[in-house]
Amino acid sequence: MKRQISLLSNIDWLSVILYVILITFGWLNIFAVNYSPNNSTFFSLEHRYTMQFVWILVSWFFVLLIFVIDSRFFSFVAYPAYGLGILLLVAVLIIGTAIHSSKSWIVLGPVNIQPSEFTKLVTILVLAKYLSGYNFKMNRAKNILVALLIVFIPAGLIMLQPDFGSTIVYGALLIVLYREGLHGGILLFILIMAIIFLLTLIISQFTLILILLCAVAIAYTVLKKRVAILLTIILFAGILTAIFSVLVAHDLFPHDKYLILLLITGICCIASLIYAFITKARELFLIVFILIAAIGFTYSVDYVFNNIMKEHQRNRINVILGLESDPYGYEYNVRQSKIAIGSGGFVGKGFMQGTQTKFRFVPEQSTDFIFCTVGEEWGFLGSAAFILVYIGLLIRLILLGERQRSKFSRIYGYGVVSILLFHFAVNVGMTIGLFPVIGIPLPFLSYGGSSLLAFTIMLFIFIRLDASRKTYLL
Repeated sequence: MKRQISLLSNIDWLSVILYVILITFGWLNIFAVNYSPNNSTFFSLEHRYTMQFVWILVSWFFVLLIFVIDSRFFSFVAYPAYGLGILLLVAVLIIGTAIHSSKSWIVLGPVNIQPSEFTKLVTILVLAKYLSGYNFKMNRAKNILVALLIVFIPAGLIMLQPDFGSTIVYGALLIVLYREGLHGGILLFILIMAIIFLLTLIISQFTLILILLCAVAIAYTVLKKRVAILLTIILFAGILTAIFSVLVAHDLFPHDKYLILLLITGICCIASLIYAFITKARELFLIVFILIAAIGFTYSVDYVFNNIMKEHQRNRINVILGLESDPYGYEYNVRQSKIAIGSGGFVGKGFMQGTQTKFRFVPEQSTDFIFCTVGEEWGFLGSAAFILVYIGLLIRLILLGERQRSKFSRIYGYGVVSILLFHFAVNVGMTIGLFPVIGIPLPFLSYGGSSLLAFTIMLFIFIRLDASRKTYLL
C-alpha cells in the first residue's frame, strides 16, 4: 500500500493532463466530422466516434495495466517484444490485408490491427536496452552498426508492405543516437544524402555530379587552406576534359557527355586516393569516399523512386516539389486541406459547423487530415492552442528524460519524443502543403485504434518509468 501511494505521488500529472486534453480534443473533432442527425444511435459501433471512444477506454485499461506492472518488466521484455514485432511484420506480408494499396493490416473480425504502429514501440524499447548496456560505446563502429540495424530492420520490412510513410518515421530515432553520443559528422552525412535525394529529383544527374565535384573540391580546399590543391584539381580535370573532347571530335569515343563526366570523375578519384596514400592525408580519403557514396546514392534514388515507391507517392512528391501540377488529382487533397484550414479564419466556424470537412471535400478528414477540422472549426486561435499544448507535452517529456537516473529510461524517453515529434511535424506540415502527403496519423488526434493504443502505451510506459525513477535503477 505504501508503494502505491508513493507511485501515485511520483506520477507526472502534467504529462497525463496534456495527454487527456489531446485525446479529448481529438475525439471531439472526430465526432464533429462524422456525426449526423440521421445516425440510428449514438452508441452504434458503425460510427467512427463510437469506435474511437471504445479504443480510448481500451487504451486506459492498458494504462492501468502499465502502472500495475513492475517498471523493470519493460527492460526485461525488450528483446522478446522486438522479436515478436518482427514476426508480426513478416506475418502481415504473408497474411495481411491490403488497405489503401498497402498490405499493412491484419483483419480480426471487425478490428483491423496495424503491426507497424506497435513495432515503433518495441523498437524504442530494444534500442534503449541495447544503448544502455554496460559494454556499449558509441564510438565503436560495431555498436553503431548494430544500433542502426535495430532501427532499419523493421523499417525495411515496413517498406516491403509498402508503407513509405511509416518507414521514414524510424529515421527520427537518429535523434536518440545523437543524444547518446553519435558523432555529428554522421548526422551531417545523412543530411547531405537527404539533400542529394531531393536534388536528384529536381535536376539531372549530370548537373548534380558537377555540383558534387565542385563542392568536394571547395570543401577540401577550405579544410586544408591550400588554394594550390584546388587549382591542381581544376587543371587536371581540364586536361582530361580536353583529351576526351579530342577523342569525341575524331569519333574515337562515344558522344555521351554523362559517360565522359563519370570517367573524368573516376580518374580524379583514383588520382586523389593515390595522392592521399602517398601524403597520408586522411581527410582526402574521407572526402573521396563521401563523393563516391554520394554519386552511388544518386543511382539508388532513381531505383527507389521508380520501383519501390507507389505511383501516388511519386506524384505527391512531384507535386510538392513543383515538378507536376495535378489540381484535381493528387494535388486535390492538399488544396482542399488548405481551403478548409483557411476558411476557419481567426476564431473558426464553430464546433460541428465546418462545411469543407463536414461535406467531405477533404478526404480522410478524421484520420491523416484531422488537422483540417481543427483549423476550420477552431480557427487560428484553436489551432495555435492545440500546437502549444502539443509542443508543451514534447518539452515536458524532454525535461522528464533529462531527469532520469536510469540510462534506459532516458533513452526510451527520447525515443518517444522523437517519434511523436516526427508524426506531429510531418502530419501538420503535409496538411498545409509543407511536406508531401505520406499518410501518417497525428498522434492522439487521428482516428485509428492501432495508432491510439500504440502511442498511449508508448507514452505511459515512459511516465511509468519516470514515476519509479527513485525506486529502481534499470
